Amino acid sequence: MQLHVARLCLDCQEVHDSQTCPICSSESFAYISRWIPAPERRLKPRPAEPAPQAETYRQLLASDRSDRTSPATSRWLKRGVFGLAAVSAAAWALKRKAAGDDAGSDRPPKAPSEGALR
Repeated sequence: MQLHVARLCLDCQEVHDSQTCPICSSESFAYISRWIPAPERRLKPRPAEPAPQAETYRQLLASDRSDRTSPATSRWLKRGVFGLAAVSAAAWALKRKAAGDDAGSDRPPKAPSEGALR
């Protein structure tokens, strides 16, 4: 049994490598490598070799980016559109409020109630 797959049953303290304990059929366990560090099995890690398809995708994405505007330009454009929308919404709200105030002034004033006259 390899150390990195060895499990300690928390109920009967049996060491096993299956999903359930072979003695008590419990599923509660802890990996032994939690207390005993397992050394790396390879002496040297494998070098990361990119797949040939990855380079093709990189080239396609790079050419696609060069056709578009620069990130700074698009960021300023987005901010400008957002600012214009905010100013337009504020102007619309003020016009609507002013129109509501004018419509209210056309109504005749209410007659005072009898209780207010005394």
